[in-house]
Amino acid sequence: MGSPLEGCVASLRNSMQLLDSSIHILDEGVNDFPRLSKVLQTTRHFELISESDLQTAQSALLSEIRPEVDNLLKRVENHLDKLERREQSLLAKCDLNDGRLGRDSVGASASRPSSRNAQKSGKSISAQQELKYKQLMSRKGRLSYAVETLEMQAKQRERQLRMSMAAPQQFYDD
Repeated sequence: MGSPLEGCVASLRNSMQLLDSSIHILDEGVNDFPRLSKVLQTTRHFELISESDLQTAQSALLSEIRPEVDNLLKRVENHLDKLERREQSLLAKCDLNDGRLGRDSVGASASRPSSRNAQKSGKSISAQQELKYKQLMSRKGRLSYAVETLEMQAKQRERQLRMSMAAPQQFYDD
């Protein structure tokens, strides 16, 4: 009776060795599986999107940026206009000062001959009258300068008023 059981035991041992060998082979094959899975994993470097999605994103970005760019352009234009008006104002002030300085020298030279003429004609002008005359001429020059300055300011305010009245219409035109 031992013989049939010995055959079964031998067959079982043979099967166990075969199974052990298979486990060893599988273990060697599966042991490297984490590294292989990482190596074989696909990495997406670039996202592919449809052209319509791209155009939608571009138009959304454009609709966000355009008002800001327009606003910045208007601010630059307003600043340039302001600088231009300031330049014109400074040029006008310079012309006014040049004119005033030119008149003072003309006025001073004009006052000297009249006093000389008065002395030649035999009329004597007292020092007090001459001082009063110089004061009046100086006052006249200051007043004419003040009038010209006020006229210039009025013109500038008128320009500013026109600009401020024109600015709201630009917003309605857009």
